[in-house]
Amino acid sequence: MSKGKITLNCDMGESYGAWKMGDDQAVMPFVDMANIACGFHASDPSIMIQTITLALQNNVQIGAHPSYPDLQGFGRRSLAMTPNDITQNVIYQIGALRGLCQSVNTDVEYVKPHGALYNDMMVDESIFEAIIDAVSCFNLPLMMLATQTTDQHLDIADRYDVPLLFEAFADRTYLSDGSLAPRNLKGAVLDNEDDILNQVKQIAQYGKVRTLDGCSLLIEADTICVHGDNEASIALIKKIRHALLIDED
Repeated sequence: MSKGKITLNCDMGESYGAWKMGDDQAVMPFVDMANIACGFHASDPSIMIQTITLALQNNVQIGAHPSYPDLQGFGRRSLAMTPNDITQNVIYQIGALRGLCQSVNTDVEYVKPHGALYNDMMVDESIFEAIIDAVSCFNLPLMMLATQTTDQHLDIADRYDVPLLFEAFADRTYLSDGSLAPRNLKGAVLDNEDDILNQVKQIAQYGKVRTLDGCSLLIEADTICVHGDNEASIALIKKIRHALLIDED
């Protein structure tokens, strides 16, 4: 079981031009870490700087949220890219966010890949190493799925001297192999308040969750991902924060 404070992280800055996604203004006060889209699955320079400024105002850590170059698919489609191409694309995205951060006297503090890139790195060591290679250029930690982390992942990260942050999900169910249940499976996304809060409490208090296929899965998490794209989930984020504060006591 993870020791110490479990932080909350949330994907943010995912609007694009006139298209709005989420309610960052309402969510930001209740999270510890903002995973800010870098323009390849969502966001643009104006949205990025707005989100950076909002994070600063709320004393929230800023993380780069790079993806495959897939605006049309919101980064949820796997693309055929060489490891070298992935490394260069991730460096480009982190560099863009870092430049905007430095323009307001702050910086990126960690990296969490988005969508298909996140899922692919957990099952393909060449993709994981390509991302680790990119992240190592900035001396930042990489956030990854706690339940699928292997000794091979740890060895690769150690070789590049990249610290790791282990993540669990509040509103996604798991399979017994530690992977997130695919979104097309019934029950893959939790939408019931009690179910979500119970999963958060299981992770924080007992270091485990019940999987979609009925197993008990151990989770050692540093951080829990929450989503805030509607009014109901914003209210829930407040309750998740409260539940974690109680657990710390």
